[in-house]
Amino acid sequence: MEGNDSILDTTKLQVKIDPEDDSYDVELITHINSIFFILAQLGVGPTTGFSISGREEKWSEFIGVDQIAAVRTYMGLKVKLIFDPPATGPATEAMERLADEMGVRLNMQMEEVKWRAQQTIFSPNTE
Repeated sequence: MEGNDSILDTTKLQVKIDPEDDSYDVELITHINSIFFILAQLGVGPTTGFSISGREEKWSEFIGVDQIAAVRTYMGLKVKLIFDPPATGPATEAMERLADEMGVRLNMQMEEVKWRAQQTIFSPNTE
């Protein structure tokens, strides 16, 4: 699985499902697309939104390589909380706190990326 860029496959691995097992694909795809909706509201990913329909969609289609690791972690945490939450309250609360913190940090990162892009566009020509 090393080097696999499939959004569905890597998310399955995070929730402890073999990527070849398609028993839960419909449910997982629904949850993944819900998280993409949240990410769009956080300013992460394409401005037009993003969704998957199967194994073909890749992380590299969704976001640049600098943010892939954080977005994969966020996706895994959020899907796990919906699909297979921990058995204990404290573990669930810890995962929720981590997911919330990652969401805030992803939003801050994307705001900085947008700000830098605006500075490049509007900076005066110094020739």
